[in-house]
Amino acid sequence: VQLQASGGGLVQAGGSLRVSCVASVGAFSTYNMGWFRQAPGKEREFVAGVNWSGGWTSYADSVKGRFTISRDNTKKTVYLQMNSLKSDDTAVYYCAAQFVSDWGAVVSRTWSDYGTWGQGTLVTVSS
Repeated sequence: VQLQASGGGLVQAGGSLRVSCVASVGAFSTYNMGWFRQAPGKEREFVAGVNWSGGWTSYADSVKGRFTISRDNTKKTVYLQMNSLKSDDTAVYYCAAQFVSDWGAVVSRTWSDYGTWGQGTLVTVSS
């Protein structure tokens, strides 16, 4: 599987941005999907995740209520809608795929559980 992220850019604090990630894979619905981010000088951190069906989501406390993750399995795409952006949200955002053989598999918050990563898209929030 290959992942291609896009949609990053420069936005003012308080603004909104949507990043997308398209997967080149035969069976997209066999993957839970996650978004992680890494700011300069900081470790990569979990942002949001969605299970294979789109029916279950998970968010980091820092983005809960502001960000929304969703997926469209017919388009093999996962989205991250980011609202009320803050300067602390500035980072490279990566999408990642977690293969699941069990339909009940929990969406992981641990980056090492994801086997495939996109190239990242830079989001810069100006204050």
